[in-house]
Amino acid sequence: MSLETVRAELGTQIGQDLFVSDWVQITQERVNAFAQATDDHQWIHTNPERAAAESPWKATIAHGYLTLSLYPMIRGIVEEGKPAFPGLRTVINYGLNKVRFTAAVKVGARVRGRSKLLAIADFEGGFMLTEEFTMEIEGEKKPACIAEILMRYYF
Repeated sequence: MSLETVRAELGTQIGQDLFVSDWVQITQERVNAFAQATDDHQWIHTNPERAAAESPWKATIAHGYLTLSLYPMIRGIVEEGKPAFPGLRTVINYGLNKVRFTAAVKVGARVRGRSKLLAIADFEGGFMLTEEFTMEIEGEKKPACIAEILMRYYF
């Protein structure tokens, strides 16, 4: 499929959901690995006993940036051998316009992502999508995160 064909199809989907993921469980192991990678070992993330006794959530919670960092995996844009669009060569994280962490994700909770297409901007060899990404928490009214994400797709 050509860049032009993909671009034309996407142009009809502005304002619509592009993607809703499966549910993914947030484990203490994932939270601890993120803490190790970022040197953010605050007890609300890494000490289940203390969090149960002292935190407002009575459990450890995922880092907000961990929740946001799951976007490429949950969105399915970096899965080896399964390009997001036919003919796609690579995807580059271009940035964020806005991010809000609206609810904590307790360890053990399940989350899923929902992406709504807001805009498409063309550039030579590809296009950039602006998506509203919402990270939902199973059984909760408020989402964990709402972000306006910009990704560049190269063909």
